Amino acid sequence: MPVKVKWKTVCATVLVLVVQLATGMFVQRHCNHLYPKPDEIIHGVHIESSHIMRKRSVNQPLRILLYYDESVYRLTEEKFQLINNTILPEAVRFWEQALMVRKTENVIRLNRKCVNNQVFYRKGDPHPYCKNACEDRTMCGEVQVPEDHLEACKTCNASGMDCGTGTSKSGVGIEGADFVFYVSAMETERCHKGLTVAYAAHCQQESALDRPIAGHANLCPESISTKPQELEVLLSTVKHEILHALGFSVSLFAFYRDANGYPLTAREDNGKPRLNEKLQARQWSDKVIRTVVRRNWTVHGGVVDKEVQMMVTPRVVEEVRKHFNCSYLEGAELEDQGEDGTALTHWEKRIFENEAMTGTHTQNPVYSRLTLALMEDTGWYKANYSLAQDLSWGKNLGCDFVTKSCKQWMDMKRAKGQSIHPFCNKVKRDPLETECTDDRSSVALCNLVEHVQPLPNFYQNFDYIPHVTSGREAYYGGSVSLADYCPYIQEFIWRSKNVVIRGSHCQYPENNPRKYINILYLKWYLFRSMIKILDGIMQ
Repeated sequence: MPVKVKWKTVCATVLVLVVQLATGMFVQRHCNHLYPKPDEIIHGVHIESSHIMRKRSVNQPLRILLYYDESVYRLTEEKFQLINNTILPEAVRFWEQALMVRKTENVIRLNRKCVNNQVFYRKGDPHPYCKNACEDRTMCGEVQVPEDHLEACKTCNASGMDCGTGTSKSGVGIEGADFVFYVSAMETERCHKGLTVAYAAHCQQESALDRPIAGHANLCPESISTKPQELEVLLSTVKHEILHALGFSVSLFAFYRDANGYPLTAREDNGKPRLNEKLQARQWSDKVIRTVVRRNWTVHGGVVDKEVQMMVTPRVVEEVRKHFNCSYLEGAELEDQGEDGTALTHWEKRIFENEAMTGTHTQNPVYSRLTLALMEDTGWYKANYSLAQDLSWGKNLGCDFVTKSCKQWMDMKRAKGQSIHPFCNKVKRDPLETECTDDRSSVALCNLVEHVQPLPNFYQNFDYIPHVTSGREAYYGGSVSLADYCPYIQEFIWRSKNVVIRGSHCQYPENNPRKYINILYLKWYLFRSMIKILDGIMQ
């Protein structure tokens, strides 16, 4: 018997299906940079004397040598070709063009690892000596450093006497490079933490100016996607990890130097900054990072004092004041959430949303003038600012935006009848209220979502939300925890069985209609689709 169907019901069914497909999920890819602890870093690689290096101009384009562990060659052919022909060459090329260094004139020979990290320094000799013995293997991350890259095994006895190299020989060394980057592709335990794609860090520093000269990266084979729509994020992720190894790391802040090559942090008798036992990192001075207290920080139900860590080096201060149009801003705020691999080692997500050196990639990551300024402030590099990408988030929004909570910012704007942009308060519902991102590059949604548990008072950013039952506001916040749960407009993705099908970025070919498709065609196509659904129901 034929079934009577109302057209409005059919239309509503089709709309629900479309909404279910389109809601998707918001993308987050967390950085898993675990900064190396002091006993994992070999310091004091002698290349040239400090007085010679300090006189040398910082005008040599950075030269990075890539060295592959055999695990890289075990990748599938498709993944190997992507990494070897596209991702690593482009990532390395970007930093080689973006950064200049004092030219390394001599061959680099890395130091060997000492047994139990016991090292002697002899007066008048720039080379370190191991107590009794060198380790059989010297590692840089997951990669064993080849013998050709190593200095001879220099040892002294337990009394610091009878020093020499024995029968060991120095390798040929690394010529024509300023930094050697050891790359592996192993499915390590860290790969399974937060869907990590790659992680990196430095492993050796030269003795004259403390610049990192060797580092490693591990690419997680199962997380490498060869899909064209994932290429941009994969490339940005590798560039991000390389920068951790070159200078943006908790393990390197204390070694930053001024423009003349002199330390910004005082050194102890051993030539190194004081060790912070809690952090297991060398403690930097307030010329590098300073604690600032934000008074009357507005949260749900009142105000609190909030401590923030600010990068206060000269060029960073200049750039961040210019970006936000705030002349008294103390510096650039560092991330205060996440584990050891996130806090302090990234820009604060709330105020630098899509800057690529924030702790999680969410959309359209850019390497801005701010990040290049930080690399200059290490004292090791000069930056090519023509390669800086425009950061539109927060631009010219003034001191209130950058020094107050997003709750207070939104409350102040609403009180004046003004837009709360770049934040938002639209809960995802039917029909979807999509809009464009600031740079018009993607279709986007407000990432305000309902959480399973009430958010801590500190991260409750609303007293009232349209279309949300009164009393349930505590459950609602932005989907990005590192952004203090502040909701904002974000790209989204479609998934099928937890596999990314496509993203909402306009550059993806599948998001651009073919030339023959126009509005009339789309109307006809939808009408035909509804007829097919009707036929199916009636049968």
